[in-house]
Amino acid sequence: MLYYLFEYLENQYQLTGASLFQYISFRSAMAFIISLLFSTIYGKRIIRYLQKKQVGESVRDLGLDGQIEKAGTPTMGGIIIILTTLIPVLLFTRLDNVYIILLLVTTLWMGLIGFIDDYIKIFKKDKEGLKGRFKVMGQVGLGVFVGVMLYFHPGVTIKEKLPAGETLTTQTVSAVQFSTAHKSTKTTIPFFKNNELEYAALFKWMGDNYQQYAWLVFIPIVIFIVTAVSNGANLTDGIDGLAAGSSAIIALTLGLFAWVSGNIIFADYLDVMYIPNSGEMTIFIAAFVGALIGFLWYNTYPAQIFMGDTGSLTIGGIIAVLAIAVRKELLIPILAGVFFVETLSVILQVSFFKFTKKKYGQGRRIFKMAPLHHHYQKSGYHESKIVTRFWIIGILLAVFTIVTLKLR
Repeated sequence: MLYYLFEYLENQYQLTGASLFQYISFRSAMAFIISLLFSTIYGKRIIRYLQKKQVGESVRDLGLDGQIEKAGTPTMGGIIIILTTLIPVLLFTRLDNVYIILLLVTTLWMGLIGFIDDYIKIFKKDKEGLKGRFKVMGQVGLGVFVGVMLYFHPGVTIKEKLPAGETLTTQTVSAVQFSTAHKSTKTTIPFFKNNELEYAALFKWMGDNYQQYAWLVFIPIVIFIVTAVSNGANLTDGIDGLAAGSSAIIALTLGLFAWVSGNIIFADYLDVMYIPNSGEMTIFIAAFVGALIGFLWYNTYPAQIFMGDTGSLTIGGIIAVLAIAVRKELLIPILAGVFFVETLSVILQVSFFKFTKKKYGQGRRIFKMAPLHHHYQKSGYHESKIVTRFWIIGILLAVFTIVTLKLR
């Protein structure tokens, strides 16, 4: 909203300083500061309100140190993350940008699913919350929406470097030539030629019009990623500060990708895919990271509030859509490695238990408890140490993700 206001003031009255709002870097910095301040200042008020309404966590005794003491701690803290992300986004972004629209819909969509789940757990006294099939239906629905928008919307395009000697079609930046903006299902993948993979190429065997069938693989991939990452974030949210801190690291990395991919000069210099208008997502990411860090002020050990599914499903959905939008979704197993390993530990534990129970009549376990962070708790590690080490691993994975862009 402020973007349009200052754009008007600059055009009509040549107001000094109004041109600052044209810069993504300035708007991102403002979004981060406001989000961080709002989440830290007003977070305490929201915590008090939730305590007053007795929105407390119901804890099952799993034999973990310090677990019983957490009973009654306010949950649904994801409300803090959602509100303090949306406020600066509405103030500083171009709301007609297709990527911002996608992220706003994702935030509200996943936030609603998580809110309903938490509401059922707390006020209906049903520990299972929203039935699993309804959660999955909601995630799949969002995946379909995101996939369709990214595939069919005319504003979602890329520009590619023209081969040496080819005629310039649209734009020259320091003697670098780029094609016109066009639709494409290209994405980034390390170790491949030019670090790019074209989903449509999977249908070359269907003839000259093979590209029109690319949605048959693209949309299911989007659905899978949205569902997997949102569930991964949900599983990671098991000890104080783990999900919020890990998500901030992942989001910062995606913010770097969005900024570079949306700037034709840096995209050329660093030899990454240029995605017109994607730089606007940097502002959303700055607000999102500010909200996560502000939430950590109250969520680090000993936590004064938990994010609940309202927060964990939302941050997972946002990260998934960000990764897909900047065409780095195939790097998620590396970048979101903490989420990936946590999810994998649950899958392995459940699968192995069922297999051994069927074969030997008694289920056996690979880990002392799943997800993986509970295994380390059972092994005697304090949760603060577990969280800090997971954050360190997350930082290493983020750096490695950036490095893979140069591995061809």
